[in-house]
Amino acid sequence: MIVADSVQETYERMHELLGNVVPDVELKIKAELVFEINRLKVERDAVILGHNYMEPALYHTVPDFKGDSLALSRMAAKTDKSIIVFCGVRFMAETAKILNPAKTVLLPSEKAGCSLAESITAEDVRALRESFPGVPAVAYVNTYADVKAEVDICCTSGNAVAVVESLNSDVVIFLPDEYLARNVAKETGKKIIIPSLIQGSKPSPDLDYQMIGWHGRCEVHEEFNLEDIQAVREQFPDVVILAHPECSPEVVGASDFSGSTSAMIRYVEETQAPRYLLLTECAMGDNIIAENPDKEVLRLCSVRCPHMNEITLEDTLLSLQKLQYVVEVPEEIRLRALKSVERMISIG
Repeated sequence: MIVADSVQETYERMHELLGNVVPDVELKIKAELVFEINRLKVERDAVILGHNYMEPALYHTVPDFKGDSLALSRMAAKTDKSIIVFCGVRFMAETAKILNPAKTVLLPSEKAGCSLAESITAEDVRALRESFPGVPAVAYVNTYADVKAEVDICCTSGNAVAVVESLNSDVVIFLPDEYLARNVAKETGKKIIIPSLIQGSKPSPDLDYQMIGWHGRCEVHEEFNLEDIQAVREQFPDVVILAHPECSPEVVGASDFSGSTSAMIRYVEETQAPRYLLLTECAMGDNIIAENPDKEVLRLCSVRCPHMNEITLEDTLLSLQKLQYVVEVPEEIRLRALKSVERMISIG
């Protein structure tokens, strides 16, 4: 976060930090927005949470807390501010509201959705649980509140394995990300099936499985493939490739490291390599470059999340000025979802 006494000082600090990743003309324009946002959030008694996928001029300037879904969920649970502005996507803002029913939660853009969250409905979960009675269900945090309300516990990419193991169950439902489920199944030694369900249908008694997944995928991470990795390694043989676990198991297997966005950031900060390539939303690469100017991060990623990209400094300012767009969760759903989210937060 940049706190300054004037627009000029804001620009100077932005230029010092972001001059190698953001054009100077853009910094001069955005410095005015940053200064006004940081002034107004104090006046409004607001806290700004910024996901690791925010574009650099926003990510490094206005959030009071930055991180992945799990870290921001924990921050949302602890804040004493009256207003939470969530610079992320809708399911993240819903999670903040689940944890803070008495606070106003704002999402700067109405359009900031998520292809993965939209791949499954509460009705789908009920159908799964009817077909696999008695099996505990895990929902990735990248789901909407009504889905969270139908499961036993939530998880993030950072604690997914720990969550699955905490259930002490021979069979687990894990949804909705197919690739994350397959990667977790591989790490935990479980055989996975991805059923296409009709409500009330029963699995064949001859099937051998310990995990039931779903066919949802992240529209960003499913873009990466083995050909991309092979091409990069041919050009840069000494590159260290980091893949998000929402990538396919084949891509994760061909990479050097896989982890949550926060784990990827820590990996770059704590290791020494000739160069790195991140297979995730590409704004994060620029954010790492800004904070680690001594590290070489390849800018070969061109995959931006269209939903994260909806969150801008302009809309963040409007959100604070007009108190828009307010995120609400029906109380009956919130109370049920709260149990799943609190269980997730309690697991490291």
